Amino acid sequence: MARKNSCSSKILSILVILVVLSAITNSVAMVMAAESKAGSATDNKRMTFEDMLHVVKAASSSSPEWNGPLSGPSGKHDQYIAIICEDLKNGGILHVAQGVQEAASVIKWRVQVYDAEGTPQGRKKAFADALASNPDGIALIGADANAVSSGLQQAYSREIPVVGWHVSPVAGRLLEGPIVMNISTDPAEVAKITALAAITSSHGKAGVVIFTDSNFAIAMKKANIMADIIKSYPSCELLEIVDVAISNSSETVPDVVKTLLTKYGDRWTCTLAINDIYFDYAVPTLIVDETKSDKLNFLSAGDGSNAAFLRIQTGTLQTHTVAEPLNMQGWQIVDELNRLMSGENVTGYIAPPHLVTTDNALSDGGSQFLFDPDNGYKDIYKTIWKR
Repeated sequence: MARKNSCSSKILSILVILVVLSAITNSVAMVMAAESKAGSATDNKRMTFEDMLHVVKAASSSSPEWNGPLSGPSGKHDQYIAIICEDLKNGGILHVAQGVQEAASVIKWRVQVYDAEGTPQGRKKAFADALASNPDGIALIGADANAVSSGLQQAYSREIPVVGWHVSPVAGRLLEGPIVMNISTDPAEVAKITALAAITSSHGKAGVVIFTDSNFAIAMKKANIMADIIKSYPSCELLEIVDVAISNSSETVPDVVKTLLTKYGDRWTCTLAINDIYFDYAVPTLIVDETKSDKLNFLSAGDGSNAAFLRIQTGTLQTHTVAEPLNMQGWQIVDELNRLMSGENVTGYIAPPHLVTTDNALSDGGSQFLFDPDNGYKDIYKTIWKR
């Protein structure tokens, strides 16, 4: 009996120790998490105005050197790729699809484009039609992965490799899910550079409205980061985050702009957006209002559309865009698919962000109203594929 009581006492002691250790571990974890969050939130507060200028200048450098892959498998023969696009009215999506087509012609693959037209019904039909065509691989361009999960699972069950462009808030190699690679610049860096450019170009006195689309996780990530940075700078003011579906922007944005003009007046000096397309419909409305058209500064955290380049080059409200190397990323999609279909891993390559300004808007493809780095990427991919 004494032995039994002794054992019970020991077990109770052990349980108490485990509970205490668990509490300590949880407390430490909470402190570490809080410190990490606090550190992240205050990173931009620690930056001086001169630091911000340095970051913006570095992101604006012309002719960035190629820092992507230099080797890989030869191009596979007789492959067919389905290109599923979220909405070809979006200039970024259109140019990436064109880049895929251009690269496919070099590697000698067949392609077919399917346009989801930015609607749930369109996504369902585009995926169904693409899968019915029995592709060897799928390029998913601009659609949020969560919105097409059913189609992706079907592709996964049929062992069809999928490479995406702007399909997730996470850039590069994806460790979970049917999409193996999300080709994109780092959304967090893109958002950071855009917000810092807003602060520096306004001499630290921006009254900011942010346009975003809550249908896309990547859009909300950009918007939230930009908002945090603006709020962290004492003399800047975040006026509002406006949630407008990109697919409805042509109908919605003009009225939203009129409302913002009435609501904020001269306090509204700067507009940030997760995509240039919002400015396509905001600018005409503001040009009509001559009292405001010369007092607003537009900056976009993607993707460097033709219209954005034209606005920047002509000094029409928009002064900055963080441009994706859209054609180059189309070539990268083909390269990543070729690696997967050859039994190799994707590269995980993430292109650095490039800030287009009035000073560099004619460089690196700017004369064609796009960002196409003069870094020899086409010849490099041709060498890799032996084409």
